[in-house]
Amino acid sequence: MTVDDRFRLREAGAVGPVPPGYTVTNTPDGALVEGADGGRLLFARSGPGPLPGGPPADGRPSGSSAYSSAPAQQVDMVIVDAAQRPEVVGELRRSGVIGVTTAVVAVGGDHRIRSPEEFARRAHLWGVMAPGDGTVMSCPPAVWPESRPQGPYRTLVTGGARSGKSTEAELRLLTEPRVVYAATGPVPDEADPEWAERVERHARRRPWWWRTEETTDLASLLRQTQGAMLIDCLGTWLTWVMGECGLWEDQPPEDAEELLETAVHELLEAWRSTRAYVVAVTNEVGSGVVPPTRSGRIFRDQLGLLNQWVGAESEAVVLVTAGRVVELG
Repeated sequence: MTVDDRFRLREAGAVGPVPPGYTVTNTPDGALVEGADGGRLLFARSGPGPLPGGPPADGRPSGSSAYSSAPAQQVDMVIVDAAQRPEVVGELRRSGVIGVTTAVVAVGGDHRIRSPEEFARRAHLWGVMAPGDGTVMSCPPAVWPESRPQGPYRTLVTGGARSGKSTEAELRLLTEPRVVYAATGPVPDEADPEWAERVERHARRRPWWWRTEETTDLASLLRQTQGAMLIDCLGTWLTWVMGECGLWEDQPPEDAEELLETAVHELLEAWRSTRAYVVAVTNEVGSGVVPPTRSGRIFRDQLGLLNQWVGAESEAVVLVTAGRVVELG
């Protein structure tokens, strides 16, 4: 099966001349092209919203195929507009349309992504191919991409405020079929509408199949989780743990720092032993003014140390600044 520019991604499916021996069928997932030899290629739908195999009305996880209520039908190749909706890859992996032998091809590396190098970087993280313009591909392809990270694999994403670190962490897991999102910040309430709006903005960015856990018990979650997990973030986790230990009080308990050390040690042990593919966001602190309070200085020092310790137990550490990503060797 050969892919060329006679086909175009359209919400309604592929349009243009159909070579002899091929059939094109519009499906809920996009345009399905079938060859006389039985090969199956899908031009994935790129419009907004979940695919029809998405969340049912009762909110329970969906296990049905996006084609119908029948079991998912794996295809040989999927072409996805990865600039528009890369999370489609995760949806199709989740439903079984994309299997282990499916070749996933990312297109859309245009002005929506700042450079070909950035598009290639994302494709590598997602375990998909990003061929250049004019490339003719066979199905199955002659060359396969390197596998995307699989658990156990740990990535620490650090950066300053509004640096783009959360967006980068989410981008890395968009194409995973199962993701647990560990939200460590306080639960929003009516007394703080600004915080509630922040939380809602983050929630709107997540694919529908990501399961959110609002918790500070990261150690237990790391031990239990299979598949992929995103932690956002270690800074808010440390803030809450310091509060639970009494370190924000004017007169902290005598054992406050010992309790904090125990909690950090438990987290590190769970991070080290997890079997999941985990991406954790943290804050880069200590580059500005020295905090004027004892508790503020403890927080700065403890978060800096926590970042070092977590980073030492990670396969990858990246710094995000001004929306750009720097890999830290």
